Amino acid sequence: MEGDIERVLWSEDQISNRICELAAQLNVDFMAATPPIFVGVATGAAVFLADLVRRLSFPVYIDFVRVGSYGFGTQSNGSPTITSDLKLDVSGKHVVLVEDIVDTGNTIARLVSHLESKGASSVSVCTFLDKPSRRKTTFDMVGKGKFYRGFECPDYFVVGYGMDFAELYRNLPYVGVLKPECYRGIAGNQPQN
Repeated sequence: MEGDIERVLWSEDQISNRICELAAQLNVDFMAATPPIFVGVATGAAVFLADLVRRLSFPVYIDFVRVGSYGFGTQSNGSPTITSDLKLDVSGKHVVLVEDIVDTGNTIARLVSHLESKGASSVSVCTFLDKPSRRKTTFDMVGKGKFYRGFECPDYFVVGYGMDFAELYRNLPYVGVLKPECYRGIAGNQPQN
């Protein structure tokens, strides 16, 4: 599996340090608030969400939402659909949407709109990676929501730390660039997250 990685972009230590910094920022911003709901976008954000919430010093609710747009490819179909919705009621609550990577913005825009329609009083986004060079859709936070990001990602197809290709590589403790020969030959696959 590690032989499939062209190069490492962020090591396990770099990731851990950055998550501590993000948690410190969230601790300041949400300490006085009623317990917010941290909503992980399954499955990619699960590792990030788990590491992040363990470093918070205020109570939180945790839920997941599942959105489909990639399938087994490396290219989003551009039309994310919610395939599994929340169990918790977000009406009147502060929500922090936790994502592994924001690239085109389509998924986040869809989810922010969805949470707003469910009555969330504010929606913030906390993404592990942000790839603004690929942004196609703008999204606005709800209420006094903020945008938090771990790292700005260059335009490579990355895996590890929860991110996958065809459901593999999620368990790598670092983020690396997947070698092109690992996804070549799959129809319509051009590298993007």
